Amino acid sequence: MDLQLRHLRALVAVVDTGTFTDAATEMNTSQAAVSRSVAACEEILGVRLLQRTTRHVSLTVTGAQVLAGARRVLDEIAHLHRIAEQSRTELRVGYAWAALGKHTRRLQRAWAGVESGLPLVFVQTNSVTACLLYRKPLDDPRFASAPIGTEARYAAVSTEHPLARRRSLRIGDLARYTVAIDARTGTTTLDLWDPGPRPATVRRTTGVDEWLTLIAANQAVGVTSEATANQNPRPGVAYRMLRQVPSIPVWLAWWRDDPPPQLDDLVRLSREAYGNPGPVL
Repeated sequence: MDLQLRHLRALVAVVDTGTFTDAATEMNTSQAAVSRSVAACEEILGVRLLQRTTRHVSLTVTGAQVLAGARRVLDEIAHLHRIAEQSRTELRVGYAWAALGKHTRRLQRAWAGVESGLPLVFVQTNSVTACLLYRKPLDDPRFASAPIGTEARYAAVSTEHPLARRRSLRIGDLARYTVAIDARTGTTTLDLWDPGPRPATVRRTTGVDEWLTLIAANQAVGVTSEATANQNPRPGVAYRMLRQVPSIPVWLAWWRDDPPPQLDDLVRLSREAYGNPGPVL
């Protein structure tokens, strides 16, 4: 026999309530069923978990360790149920640095007018929830995707930096300075400087907050999408549009074998938010 969740739930209930009788009441079952579950748990694990007397139940040393593990397992199971419940009650779209920038509220308002019973929620994460916004190639056959728009590139510099005095910049203006890059989730690679000279110094970062902190301290400059500039204002950071560089494509991705509900509406409304209406899927 394998260890089952009912065995763990019975053990936790007995410890929390103090008796097999009260545990049975809490679990809406019989005292005999609770006793069998705890006994089965002990038999499967091959150790005594509880010391039993006619008036008292206490954990053995090993039982205390097993109880802690049982609580973790049950918490994780509850977490999985919450995730599943959220998938039925809201549509979650993940993003790493920025959602749709200035287009985010426009999309949410349009979505509420079409799908009022299913809230559209943006979550900062780098993994697919129901969908994922991304601005760099996603070469993974597990996912399907659709282009929804494009964004301009912006430079980010300290407000104390000489470049902050200009209204717009060229990519070559940044090459003499340390450039902060997040290779994992950012949109900038050194290929952006080809065919011109690449930056002499590159500083690797691990996310938008670290990236912005370096720039605000005038320890680096950076390149990002206009959505970052719109959604992540930071004291000490000035965003300036970059001229003569390719725009950034924005894609919506989802699990190929588990597309989210109302996917056609989401893609259509996202494209419309970018002013880029296109055919539905």
